[in-house]
Amino acid sequence: QVQLVESGGGLVQAGGSLRLSCVHSEGSTSTYAMGWFRQAPGKERTFVAAINWSGSVTDYTDSVKGRFTIPRTVAKNTEHLQMNSLQPEDTAVYYCARNKYGGSLLRPGYLSVLGYDYWGRGTQVTVSS
Repeated sequence: QVQLVESGGGLVQAGGSLRLSCVHSEGSTSTYAMGWFRQAPGKERTFVAAINWSGSVTDYTDSVKGRFTIPRTVAKNTEHLQMNSLQPEDTAVYYCARNKYGGSLLRPGYLSVLGYDYWGRGTQVTVSS
């Protein structure tokens, strides 16, 4: 059973930072690309960022480029999303997910929710103005 658990969300003022974590069942995702998505109230779940299995390739949606990063980690079963210069429009529930196509970031699959087969339950990020 593949399990993903996000943490690190919270309430922060505009301009602040948060670091999200995604812990996945050891061995279940170490050779898969991973993605981060977010869903604001009343809106669809959308792509935020992704990283390939080795950590050598990352991609970000335009609205977070230069502010969000996926840092390389030592632990094979943990991914992070470092979020800096947060803005109210970043308010959403953030999810991590496992790419169902394998370890590479292949367009357009990794940009869509349909490209992922296992999801965490999400962590709430609220940015106040």
